[in-house]
Amino acid sequence: MEFVYVTPRERLFPEFYPHGLVLFGSESWQEEDFVAHVRDEGFFVERAYAERTPSLKQVIPYCVVARGDEVFLIRRTRSGGDARLFDKLSIGIGGHVNPEDAVSEGAADVPACPIEAGTRRELHEELVLTGSFETRSVGILNDDSNSVGAVHVGLVRVVTVEGDAAIRETDVLEGRWVSHAELHRLRDEGANFETWSALLLERLDELLPETAAATR
Repeated sequence: MEFVYVTPRERLFPEFYPHGLVLFGSESWQEEDFVAHVRDEGFFVERAYAERTPSLKQVIPYCVVARGDEVFLIRRTRSGGDARLFDKLSIGIGGHVNPEDAVSEGAADVPACPIEAGTRRELHEELVLTGSFETRSVGILNDDSNSVGAVHVGLVRVVTVEGDAAIRETDVLEGRWVSHAELHRLRDEGANFETWSALLLERLDELLPETAAATR
């Protein structure tokens, strides 16, 4: 039985439900407010229950791995666990936050926020990163237009690599570095991107202004 980290929808979105990528610093959304809410209001529930309860949002760290003018593109093969993602392309590495990510931090009476530990675990499980890298949070990703998106919210993070990345579980994933131009070409030709990645591609130059500038 799997347990996942969730936060109440009405506390996260008390006024309106955003759609797509919302960058921190815009529309009054701030990283510290989101993290504080997830830390103070979040809790673990059985995943099967969370998947059928839109009043709860499962928090997903969703990492875009970038290097110079390139982004790491993955494809989920039919050997993976979630049939809804078979053969889809993605520029996001991520997954559910689990109880093992709720490591203690600081004073005993201060609740830990499991996002950071969940991010590190997901990156380690899916990728081999060599050289140095930095991780920063850039915004949230929300899509209530379908039943899957309605029960998830993404914390979008950019992982800037000074080295290389490779797929760890080659039986379930394929991966390669591609340029911004290649990503736009794939999108324009109707490539099968998963929904969250398709939403990020619409704002790619804003999401990764440094790598976009390197292509000019």
